[in-house]
Amino acid sequence: MKRDFLHITDFTTEEIWETLELARWIKNKFYQREEYHPFKDRSLAMIFAKPSARTRVSFETGFFRLGGHALFLGPNDIGIGKRESIADIARVLSRYNDMIMARLFKHEHIIELAEYADVPIVNGLTDFNHPCQIMADILTILEHRGTLDDLKITYVGDGNNIVHSWLALAMRIPMQFTIACPEGYDPDMDMVTTAQKENLSEIEVSHDPFDAVKNADIIYTDVWASMGQKEEAEKRRRDFSDFQVNEKLISATGKQTLFMHCLPAERGIEVTDAVCDADYSIIFDEAENRMFAQNAIMVKLLKESNT
Repeated sequence: MKRDFLHITDFTTEEIWETLELARWIKNKFYQREEYHPFKDRSLAMIFAKPSARTRVSFETGFFRLGGHALFLGPNDIGIGKRESIADIARVLSRYNDMIMARLFKHEHIIELAEYADVPIVNGLTDFNHPCQIMADILTILEHRGTLDDLKITYVGDGNNIVHSWLALAMRIPMQFTIACPEGYDPDMDMVTTAQKENLSEIEVSHDPFDAVKNADIIYTDVWASMGQKEEAEKRRRDFSDFQVNEKLISATGKQTLFMHCLPAERGIEVTDAVCDADYSIIFDEAENRMFAQNAIMVKLLKESNT
């Protein structure tokens, strides 16, 4: 028996709350320098088809801090779906390791990895979603607001994998979630419809950023051109020119608003320096919480996969 974390909706609402509380408890242990080693004598294989500083450091450091060993496997070590089949990689790594984290391009690759692995799989990112990031995000919002009640989040930018994971969270925790993007850059509209049909959250897609941010508690953005889209960068800069998060857009909320970005940020493009470095910017708290949210997810998966 094993559990994977491939999508936010792999956890129930109750399990999400349990994971957030566990993350806060682990974070307190960390700051108090108290020993807590649930990963003692455990190993984590980390597959990186798509590189990332934050994902590697947060998973590797986090697993080590809780007593385990994390092994980095880059594109030169494992060519997912190229040198060896995904099914065979899953089977082999399962013989050596207690858990596998994978940061991949194609979402179907992580689905196949989970299908054939005998150990828990954690989704470190795919082109479709980024569930660990959103767990860190909601943990950060909870820390700063003290509650998730009456929460309005406006995402400004490309309807990408970050948006898809926010939509998934909106199917578990009630919120008002507005996506402000240029026409032609909408998120997966089937997923938008699915989330709306849950009738738990208010979900809207807008093409007017200034209208979309009204009364927002959180303004969230991401790069306009993700890895693999850099050849589109100039066109995207033109198409997204009215969607930059700057002080004028922040002030249009009409209330005190927090700014979030999953990083890395292209300062001066999707967001200005003034916003990134403002008192209301919580981007570095958000980055820090990646480690604690991910550790909580992994503790839960390992515990439940061994019962």
